[in-house]
Amino acid sequence: MASINSRAGKLYIDFRYFGKRCREMTLLEDTKPNRKRLENFVTKLEAEISLGTFHYEKYFPNSKKLGEFQSLELIKETNSHHDASMSFDNFGKLWITEKKPEWRASQIQNVEDIFRIYLNPFFGKMAVNCIKKSLIMKFRGQLVENGNDGKPLSASRINHIMTPLRMVINEASERFEFESPWKNIKPLTVPKSDIQPFDLDEVMQILDNVRTDFKPYYTVRFFTGLRTGEIDGLPWKNVDFQRRQIIINQAIVNGEIGATKTQGSNRLVQMNQLVYDALLAQKTISYGKSEFVFCSKNGSPLNHRNITKRVWYPLLRYLELEKRNPYQTRHTCATLWLAAGESPEWIASQLGHSSSKMLFTVYSRFVPNLTRQDGSALDKVLKEKGLL
Repeated sequence: MASINSRAGKLYIDFRYFGKRCREMTLLEDTKPNRKRLENFVTKLEAEISLGTFHYEKYFPNSKKLGEFQSLELIKETNSHHDASMSFDNFGKLWITEKKPEWRASQIQNVEDIFRIYLNPFFGKMAVNCIKKSLIMKFRGQLVENGNDGKPLSASRINHIMTPLRMVINEASERFEFESPWKNIKPLTVPKSDIQPFDLDEVMQILDNVRTDFKPYYTVRFFTGLRTGEIDGLPWKNVDFQRRQIIINQAIVNGEIGATKTQGSNRLVQMNQLVYDALLAQKTISYGKSEFVFCSKNGSPLNHRNITKRVWYPLLRYLELEKRNPYQTRHTCATLWLAAGESPEWIASQLGHSSSKMLFTVYSRFVPNLTRQDGSALDKVLKEKGLL
């Protein structure tokens, strides 16, 4: 039974929902007219709870309890729709709620954006069991033509949008026992990644001309292969000067510190002399000022978009080098290690790859001697044996 009470001269409603006690404050002064007004509100609230049609968000859209009860309401709605007539929108919300413990905050945001911008406007009100293959193909066709805002989308982006759609539909078909329409729908062909590493002369040209306060930053990027989120989220506690190692176990994405890209990305990165000296130089700048090795003037983590716009691209223009995104520092590091003859297995471990396969697939064309494309390796052996 709900009740109307007062605290600090303001009225609040006290009731139970899903067996939990709820107290929701109002902005109403404790007066007889306002209590009468709330009585009507409470009567309607109790009636909807009894009928099973109550939705917390409808009554208390700004409540701190909203997330907790939205999940319970979705589960209840799922259990009550054994005929698979649950809307795509509602089942998608439930699916995201269930998957959140498995995902990083950035991934959750990415998936929620895909539903909000692309999936729900097209499929939202449809019952999940009414979504046919023809509708899926029509949806993808629209993405190919003009995306959601009239701009063309890349094949990679379209595949990223289609992935949660496939997962939701297949999960719904298994849960509600209907045949999944997702049959023989293959991902679009994605062109190979645009790998544009710098050569060693270009690297040294960049480091000789970059702003002094950013020279340690780009030195570490070029000679460790750290991802942007890994270097921007690197804390001083993870820099071991004694062992000459950098511990990678976190990254910053969209301003939030979280786990690295994959479990295999957690690793120990060895410092060469250039990296060691760069970190010692950086220590005089930021150690004690911030927990992060590389930080802004107020000690907060770097904003990589701002740094790219204000430091990286202007430097490339000044040096008349082809415009390339900062991630090419990672590709550069990989090709330099390969060209120097380092073990592919060691390089893979330093980059946080699970195997060396990607090195040969992605980088081998930049290092002809590694793949023996010139045939010189066999000639050398034959000469040593006196066969040539």
